Amino acid sequence: MAVTAKMVKELREMTGAGMMDCKKALVETDGDMDKAVELLREKGLAKAAKKAGRIAAMGLVKIASAADGKAAAIVEVNSETDFVAKNDEFITFVDTLAKMALENDVDDMDAFMALPYGDEGTVRDALTNKIATIGENMSIRRFEKVTGETVVSYIHGGRIGAIVAGNITATDEVKAALTNIAMQVAAMNPQYVSRDDISEEEMTKLHDITLESALNDPFTLPKPILNDLLDKAVDGVWSQEDVDVLAEKRADKGFNFNYLPNFLSEDAKAKLAQLAVADKANISENKIFTGLVSGRVSKQLKEICLLDQTYVRAEDGKQTVAQYMATVDKALAITKVVRFEVGEGIEKKEEDFAAEVAAQQAAAAKK
Repeated sequence: MAVTAKMVKELREMTGAGMMDCKKALVETDGDMDKAVELLREKGLAKAAKKAGRIAAMGLVKIASAADGKAAAIVEVNSETDFVAKNDEFITFVDTLAKMALENDVDDMDAFMALPYGDEGTVRDALTNKIATIGENMSIRRFEKVTGETVVSYIHGGRIGAIVAGNITATDEVKAALTNIAMQVAAMNPQYVSRDDISEEEMTKLHDITLESALNDPFTLPKPILNDLLDKAVDGVWSQEDVDVLAEKRADKGFNFNYLPNFLSEDAKAKLAQLAVADKANISENKIFTGLVSGRVSKQLKEICLLDQTYVRAEDGKQTVAQYMATVDKALAITKVVRFEVGEGIEKKEEDFAAEVAAQQAAAAKK
């Protein structure tokens, strides 16, 4: 019986096995669908679909770089356990995918998964086969290709990968500098290259969150504002016990008011924050407060913007990444940064081993 593409597709959907494996099974069973399913099960190739619901949050990040130093591609492939991430077959698979991402100009995962993968069919087929062979759910989570005048990369332990592209022709000094910056990206995880990359909407949101956070932590507010809030709190808002504590500490000229929260009830601290939030309009007009908020926003920008970050290898502990780059070449600028970390953003399953053992014992008792 002739094996058609429709039959192969149907068997693949039924079993989750690779396209070529489905075709071979149908040929061996002379087109008998039931026997083909049974054959794939016997070979262990029909297991992949059953594993698809299991959380794959471990895995590897791999990078492939072009010989001319003008392109690199990064890929993340996830597995269920770190043990599988150290499996030679898995490592080779991820290395191959990184090279494919470098050598092919594809923009989305569907197109990448449809790329031919040797005798196994497509990348999607190869993944299905690896799931069946290795015995764990796996997923090709993401990939990205970067091009530029100078493109360098850094991998930390197979779990964090960074690619940095620069705007000028590579020299040994430029490549070394960008490699150092790639290491910085891996370690410090900046969200932006520079402040210019932050939209007005995002900047406004950052400012608003910082302002609200300051109001909800009133003991860090400037002393004049804090004292005004304390005066309001003792006027029928706090309990008498907390009022007495404040009076006692105010009378003690040697008392460090930074420790005041340690002597107040949780209720008193919560009510003081409520007073601050309720008086947001007036407090926001205070120049001392606006300066405090601006300072805190600036501090956050120095943490989330790569060029503003303190260069991790700075001898004086103060030099920023931007200042470091200027010492290498004043024309040097970063055109692209990509950072992948294995499992970031994936909700990992919390294992309750006690509950699992109890469930197994209960099941055994029923037999």
